[in-house]
Amino acid sequence: MPDHRTERVGRLSLRMSAEKIDGLLLTSLANIRYLTGFSGTSAIALITPGEVRLITDFRYETQVADEVGDAAKIRIEPVSLWTGLWEMLQKIPSVELIGFESAHVYHRDFQRLLNDGSRWQWRPQLNLVEALRESKDEDEVALIQEAARIATDALTRTLPQISPGQTELQIAGILEKALRDEGSEEAPFPPIVASGPRSALPHARASSREIVRGDLLLIDFGAQHQGYCSDVTRTFMVGIPSPEQREIYQVVRDANHFASHSIRVGMTGMAADALARSYIERCGHGEAFGHSLGHGLGLEVHEAPRLARTAEGALVPGAVVTIEPGIYRPGWGGVRIEDDVHLSENGPRILTNFSRELIEVA
Repeated sequence: MPDHRTERVGRLSLRMSAEKIDGLLLTSLANIRYLTGFSGTSAIALITPGEVRLITDFRYETQVADEVGDAAKIRIEPVSLWTGLWEMLQKIPSVELIGFESAHVYHRDFQRLLNDGSRWQWRPQLNLVEALRESKDEDEVALIQEAARIATDALTRTLPQISPGQTELQIAGILEKALRDEGSEEAPFPPIVASGPRSALPHARASSREIVRGDLLLIDFGAQHQGYCSDVTRTFMVGIPSPEQREIYQVVRDANHFASHSIRVGMTGMAADALARSYIERCGHGEAFGHSLGHGLGLEVHEAPRLARTAEGALVPGAVVTIEPGIYRPGWGGVRIEDDVHLSENGPRILTNFSRELIEVA
């Protein structure tokens, strides 16, 4: 697999030059991993034109050498990452005006910049690296597609094990084991398993409620492969669906199909959201679709771009997004169908390979 790190740092350096900053302090672990390959949980990085310096602690001495190699100058700091930063900066006299990730700096660390780091000038920056991450290269798309494969294969393993009388928590446990068995590194988020009236809660936590025949069963989950995430939702029927359940399901399925096949590079997030929303509204259920259509996927399960009524930015080539329309009726239940879609210059490509028909379980 090609090493894209040097090219990514080069593109970031151009953005830093446009912002007229001498360096950029990274505290976002996802952004650090994107630029260096380091997957540990303790690190800060300093980017200067054409050079990356990474500071971590002794727990990661072997790991950081293996993962980063010569993509960055590595410092193992025995006291504090911030102590290491101040000492490092003193040896780079050309760096005076430094950007910091305003969305990722804790208040206590901001105080460090103002106090211990007062020798330098600090300028808040927003989304300099995230904007680069928005467009995925072919290798990143392949990793997301593998994460989607892991997720859907785990769901295939899970369905035959579902039966009335099980709790949502038990079903979540079966799914979590299947994800591990298929190779998921970890769950990008706790699986949502919501049945019956609880399926009307878009972000329900799995509960001790037992599923019964006649329930809609909504399962929203993901897998992670080499740091990259997938995000999938399917809604199932416990037993035989009623005509009303079939009708609502079909509206959501059609909205998912139309949006997944019609979304295009260059379209605004607002226009993409409208692909599904306008159809659901025409079917008379607009008020029951309260959340946005989707979001970007990558090293984080929620990242740019946004597909929402207020998202004015244009969708860039290479983005991977979720398409997840839903209809939720309190006291009755809800339906959501979610797929992961790659936006190529040749049109959308669906990465999640799992049936969108209404499947009856148990």
